[in-house]
Amino acid sequence: MFKALVVEKNEEGKTSAAVQDMSIDQLPEGEVTVAVEYSTVNYKDGLCIGTGGGLVRNYPHIPGIDFAGVVEKSSDDRYKAGDKVVLTGWRVGEAHWGGYSQKARVKADWLVPLPDGIDARQAMAVGTAGFTAMLAVMALEDHGIKDGPVLVTGAAGGVGSVATAILANLGHEVAAVTGRPETSDYLKSLGAKQIVAREEINETTKRPLEAEAWGGCVDAVGGDMLARVLGQMKYGASVSAVGLAGGAGLPTTVIPFLLRGVNLLGIDSVMQPYDNRMRAWQRIAKDLPMEKLEAMVQPATLSDLPQLGRDILKGQVKGRVVVDVNA
Repeated sequence: MFKALVVEKNEEGKTSAAVQDMSIDQLPEGEVTVAVEYSTVNYKDGLCIGTGGGLVRNYPHIPGIDFAGVVEKSSDDRYKAGDKVVLTGWRVGEAHWGGYSQKARVKADWLVPLPDGIDARQAMAVGTAGFTAMLAVMALEDHGIKDGPVLVTGAAGGVGSVATAILANLGHEVAAVTGRPETSDYLKSLGAKQIVAREEINETTKRPLEAEAWGGCVDAVGGDMLARVLGQMKYGASVSAVGLAGGAGLPTTVIPFLLRGVNLLGIDSVMQPYDNRMRAWQRIAKDLPMEKLEAMVQPATLSDLPQLGRDILKGQVKGRVVVDVNA
């Protein structure tokens, strides 16, 4: 037997979450069984725990869109018992039972070996949010970061925090956008040189082009914020667009793309090819300063998750929440 956070839906359509005892034969099919050590709390997890959010089709359900742990059993030659692994994406914790469980069984293709220089707890301090942040930074690098500050929107959140730390560690001047003034010291501790109030971006004019300001951008917000930022980019600069918290709409024109050559790079962390996942995790182990990572971490247990799921939906979670599923 093992413990897991199980979300159930009643006849009225309301969901509830509680820690339950489970057995191995209840796990979904997959080639690899993992003894999970750590998971994290992400926005999608909050939706799964608090509302279902349209993400969960079948109940009961175990959320947790990422996890790190040790292979316990494998029918795939690529993995053997004792191997350290990490999983992000592939709709784990949505369509497939996820990481809020002491055991998980998944397809071998969804896993990657944990790189040297990073342990399971650190990997989940990074988590899907940090993995996505690294993909966003890699995309900017592939297209060439221009001179000048690199903007990070939603900087106090999971993706924004890690993107800020990575970019600063790589030597870039980071301008961190936040709607919470109380996070300024936290963002400066991650390496941000400039704190930009959300209102400074949103209160700019609605003209399609403004003064050139940013040599690159990791946008973790979307919506109106992204539209404003596009008109402020330097010529030929790129924006890695990651989040939809500000909405799926994009109220802009083609002018930033035609007249300023701005590149809009969509980042999807769900179904990345194996080689790109390995490259991102190896870069994380190399380029993310772990001492700064620790400043982002809030510890949690399985029993904390129902409340944390509600808190993250209200925007009350800062940095990275690392869930010790065995505590």
